[in-house]
Amino acid sequence: MGNWDEVMLSSINISAKDILQQVKLSCQIPAIVEQIAIRKLIISAAAEAQIEVDPKELQQAANNIRLVSKLRSADQTWAWLQKNSLSVDDFEEMVYTNVISGKLAQYLFGEQVEAWFFEHQLDYYRAVIYEIILEDEDLAMELFDQIQEGQMIFPEVAQKYIHEQELRRTGGYRGILNSKDMKPEISSAVFAAKPPQLLKPIVTAQGIHLILVEELIQPKLDDKLRYQINSDLFNIWIKEQLKEIVILKNIDTNS
Repeated sequence: MGNWDEVMLSSINISAKDILQQVKLSCQIPAIVEQIAIRKLIISAAAEAQIEVDPKELQQAANNIRLVSKLRSADQTWAWLQKNSLSVDDFEEMVYTNVISGKLAQYLFGEQVEAWFFEHQLDYYRAVIYEIILEDEDLAMELFDQIQEGQMIFPEVAQKYIHEQELRRTGGYRGILNSKDMKPEISSAVFAAKPPQLLKPIVTAQGIHLILVEELIQPKLDDKLRYQINSDLFNIWIKEQLKEIVILKNIDTNS
């Protein structure tokens, strides 16, 4: 074996060209190009709509970024900027883009949120479920009958038949899910349930699902859901706009 001390580098110089080349080798160009196109689209659409940003809005947004990033002092903020190769101007541009994006979304879809909610209300119902996935349909039906007859309880079945340790410890608890988090055949059965209810075994490509629906949570159009719907509508709009735009890429690591 050779002497590692002779081949170890004392320093490595990384240029912008190196970074771009690594992005290409990591096959990240399509995702980054799309992000750039979205940013340019938002800035252009906001300018066309004559949307302006107040300095107080920028300051509040900057404070929010510092709060989320746990930057409690000027020194921490400066170190964070250096770590991410951001100048102060870059940071201000990032803040501005976040603010103008939110204002454009509100401008385009703010007044459509309530109508969308009432039209798609079922999509925002959530369910608290517990789940066991089995390989044998006969066994699943047998366990279903035993739970229904009171011979066993769901946590006992979960402890015995769930192999994943963390899921077994929680008795098969899957969390609070909406319809988008589930397979269609499972979603339709879950949201037709009358909790607390154990569903008859459901067969999917993943296996045979034994599901306990503990609770169905009716959606309320609060600020959080308003923001979610507004964001969903805005993202749909962005995807539709991107389909109509020709993106010209000029990427050359040799230049």
